[in-house]
Amino acid sequence: MPDNTPAKTDAAAMSKAEQAAILLMTLGESSAAEVLKHMGPKEVQLLGTTMAQLNNIQQDQVELVLSNFMDEVRTQTGLGMGSDNYIKNMLVTALGEDKANGLIDRILLGGNTTGLDTLKWMDSRSVADIIRNEHPQIQAIVIAYLDADQSAEILGYFPDKVRLDVMMRVASLDIVQPSALHELNNILEKQFAGNAGSQTQQMGGFKTAAEIVNNLDSTISNELLESIREVDEDLGTQIQDLMFVFDNLKDVDDRGIQALLREVASDVLIIALKGADDGLKEKIFGNMSQRAAELMRDDLEAKGPVKVSEVEGAQKEILVIARRMADAGEINLGGGGDDML
Repeated sequence: MPDNTPAKTDAAAMSKAEQAAILLMTLGESSAAEVLKHMGPKEVQLLGTTMAQLNNIQQDQVELVLSNFMDEVRTQTGLGMGSDNYIKNMLVTALGEDKANGLIDRILLGGNTTGLDTLKWMDSRSVADIIRNEHPQIQAIVIAYLDADQSAEILGYFPDKVRLDVMMRVASLDIVQPSALHELNNILEKQFAGNAGSQTQQMGGFKTAAEIVNNLDSTISNELLESIREVDEDLGTQIQDLMFVFDNLKDVDDRGIQALLREVASDVLIIALKGADDGLKEKIFGNMSQRAAELMRDDLEAKGPVKVSEVEGAQKEILVIARRMADAGEINLGGGGDDML
């Protein structure tokens, strides 16, 4: 690989991407992967490409970069030696093997791996332009395949009628045959990355539809849900029920939890918490007074077995209150871009 790194006498002369790449390569694969997990696709691709281009890194350059981030420089690095394996291992750890494979090819081999995976690394407007004139079923497969937040952005560029058609199809998807994936990649005039094209792919369904709708602008999501209900009331209800589930209360800020608890009866809360994980329980207890939390813990432990239907009924009752308060602007449910469980 040619030397693409110019000689620079201070860190300020380096680009931000070069400085970040050098810093990540001094952290070790595991730590660097943890950092990358908090970055978006464009940032990961930029840093991965920059790391692949770095060569003949001088020790004084490393020290100058690190001095911008740490008071004391401690480095044991073999930069420029075996960097391909380093980058592969780091990206797989950070993104998972499926997501990393296509990106690794583009970064390390200078390839142009495309198809469905590549769409994840494109801006939403470009993806919308690519699939705008395709058959709605093709559009639905793309929307179901991509992450919910990106899919929501893409749908934002479509007319209301198209959004409705696509979301109805997304909710109805289950298993996509390999022939359909091959057809889609042929339409994109690209080869599908990895081995996914040789086996069925599970995607879509009510939960996927709910996650996408939950990421839409509230005005668009409300209009879309209403349109879905007009076509299929049961489908609209199932999507709405999945848009915010009980475990998602962990995403509500403390002030919102405190406001919600003032509206929920203690006996209903106890039953609902029987089906909650420890993280949500601690979230609830942490927003009570110490005395109230102790009493709630005691009542929860003393409560005997509860039917699943009773737990689900209590949780749904609380969610109805939460949605009502959210509609009134009293609490923020944490949707519109937040991840869903």
